[in-house]
Parts: sequence; C-alpha cells; structure tokens
Amino acid sequence: MRTSSCVKVGNVLIGGGADISIQSMTNTKTHDIEATLAQINELYEHGCDIVRMAVNDDAAAAAVGALVDKSPVPLVADIHFDYKLAIRSAEAGISKLRINPGNIGGQDRVRVLADCAKAHRIPIRIGVNQGSVQKDLLRKYGSATPDAMIESALSHVKMLEDCGFYDIVISIKTADAMSTVEVYEKLANACSYPLHLGMTHTGLIEDARMKVAVGMGGLLMKGIGDTIRISLVGSPVPEVDMAKELLKATGHRKEGIELIACPTCARTSLPVQDIATKVKQRTSHIKAPVKAAVMGCVVNGPGEAREADIGITGAPGGWVIFEGNEVKKVSDENALEIFIASIERIAREKYGR
Repeated sequence: MRTSSCVKVGNVLIGGGADISIQSMTNTKTHDIEATLAQINELYEHGCDIVRMAVNDDAAAAAVGALVDKSPVPLVADIHFDYKLAIRSAEAGISKLRINPGNIGGQDRVRVLADCAKAHRIPIRIGVNQGSVQKDLLRKYGSATPDAMIESALSHVKMLEDCGFYDIVISIKTADAMSTVEVYEKLANACSYPLHLGMTHTGLIEDARMKVAVGMGGLLMKGIGDTIRISLVGSPVPEVDMAKELLKATGHRKEGIELIACPTCARTSLPVQDIATKVKQRTSHIKAPVKAAVMGCVVNGPGEAREADIGITGAPGGWVIFEGNEVKKVSDENALEIFIASIERIAREKYGR
C-alpha cells in the first residue's frame, strides 16, 4: 500500500490513508447557478464526495460564491490560463483549485496564486494529460509518452514547490488502460503526493467500463490512488455510480447490496435475471454491506452461495430462501416480497443500518 501525504478539500481528506473519495464534474454552464446546483445535488445524492466545475470566464467566477454557499459537497474550480479566475474562486470560498502552473504566465503569477491558495488553505491539483504536455518534452520524447507526462507534471509541481507550496494533488490522464497503469505506477514511485486517478476521453459507458476496470481497477488493487474520477460522455451521474462499483469491486468500499447471481443453465427453475434486477432496484436504498444471492437451482443454491448473508434459489415445486443454516420453502406469489423484507431485516439487525 502506497503512503502519501494528505490534503484537505473542505471536509474531505485526500491521501494519508484516508478513504478513497469519488469526484465528478458538472457539465452545466457554471454561471447558471440553478442548473449547476441541481446537478451538484444530484451527484451528491448518488454518493459523490467532491464536485469540480469549470470556471472559465468572469460570469462563472461570479457564481462561485453562491454555489459554494449552497453546495452539500466541497467544490473544485477548474482553471486554465487565467490565474485571476483562480484567485477570485479562492476568495469566494472554493475548496480546491485545478490548474497547471505552467500555463498561467510565468513564475511571478504562480507565486501570487500559491500565496493566495496558502492563505486560504486551498490545495491545488496539477492535471496533465496527453494533450497538455509541453512542446519541448514532446520533442524530447517523440510523443506524449508516460515519461513525458510525468516529467511535465513534476515540472509543474516544482514551480509550486519553489514558492513554498506543497498542498498538492497530481493527476496524469491517458485514454487507454495500459498507459494509465504504467504512468501511475511510475508516478507513485516518483513522489509522495496524493494521486487523483482518472482516464481521459473514455467515451460512452459501454466503451469505458472495461477500460476503467483494467486501468483504474488494476491500480486500486495495488494500493495506488487516493481519489478518483471516471470521465464519461453525457450526464456525470453515471460516473459516480461506476466509481462506487469500482471501489466495491476492488475492496475499497463495503457499502450497499452485493448481489450474486448464477449465469443460468438448463437446470434453472427460477427467472434469475428478472429476480436479480428487481432485487437490485428495490434494495438500492440500503447502505449496509449485505451480500445477497439469486441462484437458479439447488445445485448452484446454498452450496455455491453459502458466503452470502441470504439467498434465494429455485427448487422442485417452488422457491427456497436460505439464510445461514436455515432453509425454508416459499410460495411463488410471496417469494420476492419475503426475500426483500429479509434483506432489509438483515441490514438492520446485522449491520445496524
């Protein structure tokens, strides 16, 4: 497990052994306070810990204070080129800045920004991707290789360090899984700053899912990564849902229903897909880490799902619910209701939630 320094983003800790936080980014026009706040609240309701928003002009900067005052989560201002927008955001109460010191006009401006961030106790995330590597590094390495991106990121870090500023988070994003693993493994060994895991331009949900599982999931399994954002086309809400799934699958979060379901075969005497879908939908409100199984027959029933808190399976002449060593047969018309009620009872009794 990698040990990193720790920064504080509002009431959320990043690094230093803190739980891995989930981030996303609004795609509304930031100056539209009502629409942006509605999206922030929706992300929060789905489990997002930190929300970033573009502060790309004066109108967006003018909206920061109102958004900060009403947001249920810490907000991050995403700034490019104009350091004055970053200073205005800091003075308006933003919890974190995302900016590359190398593109705001020289070390003098970096020092002004660093002093402002230090005064307001605001961390800065340096974000480099394949499209933002400096031209001299592209010439040196021939393209935006992982080594080129790491050197780029660390050169930005040094600009802040030269100003006595160390409240830093780093991200380096590529569009493919293998490069993501390589660049973050090397970066993890090159510094002790907290790392923001992400992949850029992952695309539609169906295209991104496997890339994210291999790239970001592989890193999380190795203990690399302190906060994550999954970038998807369209609404940012699925980003949060996928991030929660990823953290659960890699053992970093134990929250909500873990549903086990058999793949079905000719022995199946239960509509597994239909039942599993209904169970997932109707237990989405449960935060306790209950493990529930939906199995198709007695062969794949209590035997293969014995680690589950509770399970349901098909049996000759009906359905069977199994919980621990207790097995009881239930009628077709009541089985689903009994099963869901039992899951809710286990959540209360075993986990107190």
